[in-house]
Formats: sequence, C-alpha cells, structure tokens
Amino acid sequence: MPQYKAPLRDMRFLLNEVFDYAGHYATLPNAEDATPDMVDAIMEGCATFCEEVLAPLNLSGDQEGCTIHDGEVTTPKGFKEAYAEYVAGGWQGISHPKEYGGQELPMSLNLLKSEMMGTANWSFTMYPGLSLGCMNTIFQFGSDAQKKTYMPPLVSGEWTGTMCLTEPQCGTDLGQVKTKAEPQADGTYKITGTKIFISAGEHDLAHNIIHIVLARLPDAPKGTRGISLFIVPKFLINADGTLGARNPVKAGALEHKMGIRASATCVMNFDEAVGYMIAEPNKGLEAMFTFMNTARIGTAVQGLAHAELSYQGSLPYAKERRSMRALSGKKDADHVADALIWHADVRRMLLTQRAIAEGARGMIYHAAKLADLMVTAVGTGDQAQYEAYDDKLGFYTPILKGFITEMGLECANLGMQVFGGHGYIKEHGMEQIARDARISTLYEGTTGIQALDLLGRKVLLTTRGKCIKDFTNEMLAQAKPHLLDGGPIGKMARAAAKRALQWKALTLRIMLRAAKDRDTVSAACYDYLMYSGFVMMGHFWLKQALVAQAKLKQGGKDTAEFYQAKLQTAEFYFERLLPRADGHKQSMLSPTRALMQMDQEHFSFA
Repeated sequence: MPQYKAPLRDMRFLLNEVFDYAGHYATLPNAEDATPDMVDAIMEGCATFCEEVLAPLNLSGDQEGCTIHDGEVTTPKGFKEAYAEYVAGGWQGISHPKEYGGQELPMSLNLLKSEMMGTANWSFTMYPGLSLGCMNTIFQFGSDAQKKTYMPPLVSGEWTGTMCLTEPQCGTDLGQVKTKAEPQADGTYKITGTKIFISAGEHDLAHNIIHIVLARLPDAPKGTRGISLFIVPKFLINADGTLGARNPVKAGALEHKMGIRASATCVMNFDEAVGYMIAEPNKGLEAMFTFMNTARIGTAVQGLAHAELSYQGSLPYAKERRSMRALSGKKDADHVADALIWHADVRRMLLTQRAIAEGARGMIYHAAKLADLMVTAVGTGDQAQYEAYDDKLGFYTPILKGFITEMGLECANLGMQVFGGHGYIKEHGMEQIARDARISTLYEGTTGIQALDLLGRKVLLTTRGKCIKDFTNEMLAQAKPHLLDGGPIGKMARAAAKRALQWKALTLRIMLRAAKDRDTVSAACYDYLMYSGFVMMGHFWLKQALVAQAKLKQGGKDTAEFYQAKLQTAEFYFERLLPRADGHKQSMLSPTRALMQMDQEHFSFA
C-alpha cells in the first residue's frame, strides 16, 4: 500500500517561487492573516493529519466500504473518529468568513488542504468536500436568515452538505428534472422526488446533512428555465438553532461502486420533505452553477491526487524490485538482477506520472489564484471584476477537470503497470488507485461534456475565440524572451511558442468548419480538449523550468538536486508528452463523415 507523504517541497516551490503567493495574498483584503509563517503552519499541520490519520484509513476503508440499514448509513471503521479530529482542528472553515466561525483565509489555501487530503484518502475527503459547494451556494444566494441558520454549523463541520441534481431519467440534461416542489401557506415547500448518485447523501459523521436540491414549481416553464433551488435539511431546525424533527428525506440504497467505496453514494428519496427556496424562482440552475464550478475544480484535484499517489506507490517499488539486467549493462553488480528503475520503459512510466502530477499542480495553483480574485470581487461587490474573473476561470475549468482527470487515470494505470502482476493484487493498493480514479472522468460532467463546454460554449459561443487568444498571448509573452536561448530552455520555449500559434490557428479552422457543419463541434471537441490540455500544461512546465534554471544559476548545493530534477522532468514533458497533441490535432481536423455516415440501424451486434 502506498505510504503517502505530502509533497511539501514541490508545493512550496510553486507557492513561493513560481506564483509568488505571498505577493498575491498581499493584494487580497481577506488575506492579512495569510502570512508566510501561517501558510507554512497550515501546510505542515494538514500534512501531519493526512499522513498519520487519513492515509492509514484509505485501504481499510476501501475493503470495508459503507453499509446501510433502514436508511441509516455507517461509514468504515475509523472514519467517524477521523472526521471528529478534522472538525476539532478547524479545517472545514479555513476559507469562510469569521462572521460564521471561519478563519476567512483565501480560497486557495483550502485547495492546498484538499489536495493533501484527497491524495491521502479521496473517499474520506468527499464528505467534507461536498459541503464546500453547499456553503458557497448559501453564502452567495441565501437570505440573511438562511445564512445565519446554516452557515455556522456548516463552516464548523458540525453539519455537512450535498448537491442533489441527478435523477434516474437524467444526468447532465437537467432540463428533464422531475422532482416537485409544492408551495405551502407558511412559505415552505414540500419536495417530492428521487435523486441518485448523491455523494455523502447519508452517513454517520455529522449531526445534520443539508441537501441542496433542484426541483420544479407547479407552474414552472419546461426545460432548464423552470428549475428552482431548495435547501432541504435531514433534520428540521428549531427557532433556537437546535435540531428538530426528522425531515422525510431518506437514503433508499447505496450504490455498489467500482471505487471510492468508503464514500457513501446514495439514492435519496424525498417524500414531501420540507424545503426552503434559495435564490429566485425558476433560476435555480444559475445558482447551482456556483456549486458545479466548485465541484469541477475539486474533481481536477482528484486527477492530480491519483497521479501523485500512483507515483508515490510505484517509485519505491521500481527502486526495490529487481528483474533482468539493464540493456546498457549491469547496474547493480551485487544483485542477481538490476532494479526496475534502470529500465528505460519503467522510467517512461514513472516520469509520466511525475510530469503529470507536477504539471497539473502548476495549472491548478494558477487557477486557484483566479478563484481568490473572483471571491474578492464578490466580497467587494465589484460585479464587473467578478464577471471578468469568473469568465477567465470558466475557460480553465473544463480543461482542468477534463484533461487532468483523464491523465490522472492514465497515471493510475501506469502505477499498476510498474508493479506488473502485483499491481493487480489488492494488498499493494495500486489497483485501488485505478478504481478510485475512474470516477473522476465521469462525475461533475463527463470528459465529453467538459469538451463540449470548452469548445461549444466557452470558445465558440461565449468568447468567439477570445479566451484562446488571451491565453496564447500569455504563452507567447513567456516564451518570447527565451526563443534564442540554447539548451533545453530554448528548445522548450520554441515549442511553447509554436503550440501557441498553432492553437490559435486550429481554433479559427474549427470555428469556420462549425459554421458550415454543426456536427464539427461534437466530433472535434474531445480532441480539442485534450490538445488544449497538453499545450496548457506545457506552458506551466515552461514556467517552472524557467524558475528552476534561474535558481540553479544562483548556486547552492542543498537545492541543486531539486531544481535539476525539475528541469529534467520539464524536458521529458516537452520531448515525450507534448507531442501527443499532434495526434489530437489530426483527429480534430478529420471530417465528421467517418463518424456520422453509418445509419443508426447498422449499429448492431450482428
């Protein structure tokens, strides 16, 4: 089983040397407490909690799973105690207002916490993780009374929250939602319907669970324009804040899943449960997207987490396990065979895991700064700034969620491959990583949905290519001063500049094709997403390589090894992984005829 160790050195490299988080926090009104010493203390404390409390429960939680009896769910042994320790440590409220009991630190600090927790034990992390979107939705759209009632216990972690969207007949197409909301004389609503795939929908960790539910009013318009949003607590709340009667909302079943088995994924039945409207009637989907964007960025972290954990599991094995002699000659003369790590193909797998984990970390940490600025704009009431950062983050979101989770799944499979047959055996923990990683490309919108969102909505419809133009201009500005440099840096800079220009040209070609053939968008979107991901990650690898080279020039034997390894991993990415973009380029430009010419009747088993 992988022994998780928080990658604090690499995290600090990005925070302090690449992205200047200290300077970033100095510009935020809610970050005066986020001093370098405070940030470091939070990271150290979270690392200890993850390494000593959460990581040891990862394998046992998967083996035991959750159980259900008469609608009550029991989590695996140790989870309840771990959650109590999590609450006692004040971890849930890091980025929420002091007014509600939080520490009012930047959102990005919560993301650092989520990365470490998720890598140590993704199943556990989903319980408090689902609460974050619930809190954000209530904070941004709830009434003052709703905030006063729900925010303090959610911020402390005493209560948890969920998102209830999917129903048996619909997933992504929320226009098909059938759950009903009947208005009552006292201003409440009776919510009736069934929701499926509800993560943390029922469990024994917290005293109450606050469900955020999409439902329809009796006179609601059809489609997505007729969806409203409701708060439905597991236990009703008395006027004095104490818990009252049990609301008729109950877990009907647990889903039997491939992975994340210690996370309770429930079928939730609402039988005239008392609900309270949040936001405006028939505008629930707009408010829910606050929830969805939070969840999608969180899912991108899962791709990073599984790439990192897979690397941490397979690297020690590759150094210890011996098989054959290296093709270039005997390496470990005192042994009957050389360690796996001497074989070039094994290094390919290890370096792929490392390059994806560290590249993804750079992409996500950059996006986290944008999230901080967006939240600041909300707090100051600057609508124009909020919309600007929301649009910018909206461009990153489908790439982060779609590309990083796909690559995280690949890395999980590579981790098993390094182990050979032992990777298929449960006791080593590598097959669990692959099973847990599989869901990341499916929930909060499949990779295909993210791809349609990126190309169809963000690039073609909303910005008409401006988001690509803006980002590629950033790429060119970074690469331009180094185009004539020698060595790996110059080569990487020229590759990045070439890809920036190519990305612009490809986008224009797809736009022109889509104007004539609407199927182009759906036919090209997956390859466009993956191409965008590889190129974007290249930009952030060049950013890290430039810093590493500058640090090496400054000298210092204590840190030379880290910076040299960073440069070498960047070079591997540009030489071995970025060229995959060419295959996606060729596929996205292929005519749609090969996809669409077959008659529906010809899709058969005969």
